[in-house]
Amino acid sequence: MRTKYALVTGSSSGLGFEIVQYLLEEGFIVFGASRSETEINHSNFIDLCVDVTDEEAVQTMYDEIGKETYGLHLIVNNAGIFEMGSVLETESETFMDHLKTNILGPFHILKYGHDFVIEDVTHLIHISSIAGKKGFENVSAYCASKFGLNGLIESCREEWKGLGVRFSTLMPGAVDTPVWENISDDFERSKMLDPEDFIQVFDMVIKSPPNMQFPDITFLHKSGALE
Repeated sequence: MRTKYALVTGSSSGLGFEIVQYLLEEGFIVFGASRSETEINHSNFIDLCVDVTDEEAVQTMYDEIGKETYGLHLIVNNAGIFEMGSVLETESETFMDHLKTNILGPFHILKYGHDFVIEDVTHLIHISSIAGKKGFENVSAYCASKFGLNGLIESCREEWKGLGVRFSTLMPGAVDTPVWENISDDFERSKMLDPEDFIQVFDMVIKSPPNMQFPDITFLHKSGALE
């Protein structure tokens, strides 16, 4: 397979949108999976409407991918949600939504993506967060989901060792994406990473030698983690 194929979840906005554009520039054929339309018009982009928390929808998505290719060189688990609220203020439904989207969704992508793994080739990249290593106040649901995601990744990495595939987990600090526009004005966005900063690290990971993976690569704005 000379053509490289990639799947990116959460492609309609934020880091997912940036990742898709980067991969298209790098010559990949990209499947973008999101609950809403991804506004990218490119001959090598295939827009797929899917809710990653819906198991049947993920299976159908892979059926569609199977019409184009038998294998994926790159799988990027990026889809996620982020809401703020203290433990006392957070509704159980909101907490569960974080677990469904940020853990169950990637679980579905991995489980049904196994058939598209190319032995000794596929690179599985997960977009986690510094909040998966350190708890922060007023984001208990998000932190819990990212801690859980990291556990899922580590377990799957061990199970798939025999396939010779790579697992890299990116754990950035706050990145200045549109998600912050509806959250709070209390955070200094000048102390957040730019999307370009994130892509620079992503580029390094993508272009690393095929014998390398990054189980835990953390990067922050020079001012440190956002408090």
